[in-house]
Amino acid sequence: MPAPLDLKTLEAAATWYVQLNDGEPDEARTRAWQTWLQACPQHAAAWGRVEALQQQWTRMPRQAALHGLGAAQKQRRAVLKILGMLMTVGACSWVTVEQVPYRAMLAQHRTGARERRSLRLDDGTQLELNADTALDIHFDANQRQIRLYQGEILVQTAKDKTLRPFTVITGDGNIKALGTQFSVRQFDDRTQVGVLESAVEIRPRQHPAHTLRLETGQQVTFDRDAIEPPHALPSGSAAWVRGMLSVDDWRLGDFIAELSRYRAGVLRCAPTVQGLSISGAFRIDDTDTVLENLGKSLPVKVRYVTRYWATVEPV
Repeated sequence: MPAPLDLKTLEAAATWYVQLNDGEPDEARTRAWQTWLQACPQHAAAWGRVEALQQQWTRMPRQAALHGLGAAQKQRRAVLKILGMLMTVGACSWVTVEQVPYRAMLAQHRTGARERRSLRLDDGTQLELNADTALDIHFDANQRQIRLYQGEILVQTAKDKTLRPFTVITGDGNIKALGTQFSVRQFDDRTQVGVLESAVEIRPRQHPAHTLRLETGQQVTFDRDAIEPPHALPSGSAAWVRGMLSVDDWRLGDFIAELSRYRAGVLRCAPTVQGLSISGAFRIDDTDTVLENLGKSLPVKVRYVTRYWATVEPV
C-alpha cells in the first residue's frame, strides 16, 4: 500500500498540472515545475498519482482556460476538481474516510489560503478559524465537540446550562475546556495549545491517563504519546484573528514558513538567509506588500519564478 501523501503536496501537484496545461507553454514555469518535482520524493510520488489518474480517468481536465477575467477563480476550481479526484478515485483509491486529508476535504467547515472565518455556535461559543483550517462540529445532549483535522482555531467557550463538556479533538488527543479562551493548532505530527483565559485539560491519544492542566498565559505542544513541558504563551500569538502576524526575534526561515500559510502557491526561504532575525507586525491579508518590504530591513530580495512561486534570497 503506497504511503499516504499529505493534502498540501497533492494540492501542489494538482496546481502544477493546471498551470502546465493552461494552453500557453512557458519555459520558466516548466523549469520551476521540474525544480519542485525533484525537490523531494513526496513531490515525485504526488506527480506520479496525477499522471496515473490522467491515464485512468477520462474526465481529467487538460485545459484550464485561465485567461481573462476571473482567471484566479477558474484556476482554483480546476485545482479543486483534480484534487477531489486524487483524493477519492483511481490512482488514490488507497485513501479511506478515516485518513486526515480525506476527512478534511469533507469537513463541515473549511477555510482556504488567505481566508479566515468567524462562527457563532448554537451554545453561544465564539469560534475563529484561521487560514487552511478544516473541522467538524458535533453537539448533542451529552457533549459539545469540535474535531480539528487541520489548521488553527481560537475558541471562546460559552456557559452551558446543561453543563455539557466542551472538547476539541485532534489527531494527537483531546483538549477539554475549563471555562476558557484558548487556541488549538494542528500540525502534521503534533498539536499546539495556548490558553488566553482560564484553563484547559490535555490528554494524549495513546495515553489518556496522562493529563496536563494548562493555565492562562501558557502554551504547550503534544503528540499522541507525550506532552512537552509548558512554556509562556508568546505575545501576539492570536494576532491572526485581527489579520496580523506578530513576531519578536523570529528566524526569517520560520517567518517565511508561517507567512506561506496565507499565500497561494509556493513561498520559500533560501538556506543562506534563514537564520536572519525579524521582528514586527505584518498584515497577512497583503503578503505581496510584506515581501516587497523585507528588503528594507534585511539584506534579502524576493525572486518570482511565477506568480505562485517565490523565493526569499540574499541580495
